[in-house]
Amino acid sequence: MTAVLIASELRQLLPADPVPGHRVEWLAADEPTPSGSYAAILPLLSRRIGPAELDRLPDLQIVANCAVGYDNIDLEAAAERGVTVTNTPDVLTDATADLTWALILAVARRLKEGEALLAEDRWEGWHPRQLLGLELRDSTLGVVGAGRIGQAVAHRAVGFGMRILYADSEARPGLEGATGAERAELPDLLARSDVVTVHVPSSPQTRGMFGQEEFARMRPGALFVNTARGDLVNETALLDALDRGHLGGAGLDVFSEEPNVPEGLVRHPRVMALPHLGSATTRTREAMAALAARNVQAVLAGLAPLTPVAPR
Repeated sequence: MTAVLIASELRQLLPADPVPGHRVEWLAADEPTPSGSYAAILPLLSRRIGPAELDRLPDLQIVANCAVGYDNIDLEAAAERGVTVTNTPDVLTDATADLTWALILAVARRLKEGEALLAEDRWEGWHPRQLLGLELRDSTLGVVGAGRIGQAVAHRAVGFGMRILYADSEARPGLEGATGAERAELPDLLARSDVVTVHVPSSPQTRGMFGQEEFARMRPGALFVNTARGDLVNETALLDALDRGHLGGAGLDVFSEEPNVPEGLVRHPRVMALPHLGSATTRTREAMAALAARNVQAVLAGLAPLTPVAPR
């Protein structure tokens, strides 16, 4: 019976026999990737799978990442060794889009500052100019990356009466027809948007794509939201733009060196920071784990994977 490695954090989300016909070994987060005759590994985004790990698993057929992202995996090294890589797209689209909107609303209406007034017993009663925020109706939402999640975020903006801009490598006529969205180049989008929300994958081309120059292009008082990948953002430049008052606030669910998060961002009154909760609903996390397990079952049965990832 062939052996399969599965992240132990998924144990409560999967059935007792997640890959029928195969022996499962549960791999704890603090354990290194072992050596041995394993046919599959089902890791989380936090586990690096590079050449060294792949060389320790000579019989490996599939890396079934339990995440929509896959920047933890060296795709070229996997391809060179004939190892299939899969991810879990689609199943977390709505949950992540919902959380993006939770951050947009929290930052636009300054909820963190309002909660602090009560928690610190500093509220002195209603005042006509207390914690005035951004009204979303007739404001402009700039969506950077119009894939599944970016489009889901844009569709939700219609109900808030927002104008929608999007920057993407390709035109999205379906999105434009359904929402009235307008495609724009990134510099134009930054200059015209009241809220900028980021939904692009991490890659050599996108890492650090938001830095001092990009934040300077944004409207004074604009809001910045990132539920995609932390390494897309120069966090020092973001904090500087917030401290100078150029940006009105930020909503962040991802960081460049997770779980280490810059204290200046976490404690900033205009930043709503969350611990990577984008897909954190019971339904979505169960669906992600199940899809990853089905990818393992398919490949080990000699079938095509359900959601393959091709080398860039």
